Amino acid sequence: MATPRTHEAMIQARGLPRGNGGLQGDGAMTGILAQVSREALQGEGLDAVLQRIVDCLFRRLPVAIASIILLDDAGTHFVQEVWAGQLDLEQSVPLPWPVTLGAAGRCARNGQAQLIADIEHDPDYVPGHRAVRSEYLVPIRHRARMHGVLNIESEHAEFFTLEVRALFDAVADQIAGAIHLARVAGELAAANRKLEGLSMSDGLTGIANRRCFDLRLAADWQRLAQEGRMLALALVDADCFKPLNDTCGHLYGDECLRTLARLCGGFAERDEDLVARYGGEELVLLLPGRDLPAVHRTGEHLRQRVEAEAIAHPCSTVAPHVTISVGVCAMQPEPARAPELLIQTADRALYAAKAQGRNCVVAAVPRTPRDRRSRARTAE
Repeated sequence: MATPRTHEAMIQARGLPRGNGGLQGDGAMTGILAQVSREALQGEGLDAVLQRIVDCLFRRLPVAIASIILLDDAGTHFVQEVWAGQLDLEQSVPLPWPVTLGAAGRCARNGQAQLIADIEHDPDYVPGHRAVRSEYLVPIRHRARMHGVLNIESEHAEFFTLEVRALFDAVADQIAGAIHLARVAGELAAANRKLEGLSMSDGLTGIANRRCFDLRLAADWQRLAQEGRMLALALVDADCFKPLNDTCGHLYGDECLRTLARLCGGFAERDEDLVARYGGEELVLLLPGRDLPAVHRTGEHLRQRVEAEAIAHPCSTVAPHVTISVGVCAMQPEPARAPELLIQTADRALYAAKAQGRNCVVAAVPRTPRDRRSRARTAE
């Protein structure tokens, strides 16, 4: 525990003018407020901002403890405290604590600054350190919202003069502004994340949309090329979907797509897996780290799961219920090749599945340049 220093020694050690608790004239107060303002703007995140402010107050003023105690959104409990000081806090009430306790709670409840010139005669004072003799608490409030309390403690009963209290009142206003701006920035960031999430989601099924799939495919292609891992894809198409819409209506078709999306989602077993709506009645599973036999098994299990769901399809030429055709492929990504090769290969496999009568899974491998030259010679 630090040894308490005299008031005069603290003033000399921090280079402060004598008088008025270490403050003399508007210049000193303006300088401290300007420093607090600069510190408030330099922090990265609210916690850093608040820590910079209390550090600044302790550096610039002969105070024993400077702390900021934040309230929850309901304003009923203190939930966070940042502080700086030369004394070790002996906090007897652990966070969170209700505003019904302590002088800080009294400040939060009535919204008025609290001067405790003699802590031994204040019924609400909760001892933080036995060397403290006086305390000043200021509500941190932005308009009608109470954010918390600025708490300053001194080892000297005479420290909190009118000038010193005016300084801390102004500091509390700056803190309130900093908290308000940080929270507005946080809310804006959350709103932007929500909008970004919406821009990556399919409105009908709730799974990822084509844009999200395209971005993930490009990113996974580069990442897995560096890691030397396989990338697999399953392209899923609902069989005879247009007759289903024409006969049962689009609302029924939409519900069918939502069910298929849910079933596909059950096969995204890893955090890096992605299920997306590729377009129309086509869905896609992007499965990093799977080889061709693994993705073929996944496609077959999905096909069986859709059959077991038995979604009625009165006009299907395949079965009395909804079925799917699945084209699968897997390859080792290479930076020199485009990721669209994966889609083209799976699409070729899906076309083959439909040509074989639908309700089946077909695998395909990428065509080599030799394959393309052979087809060209055949065509000639």
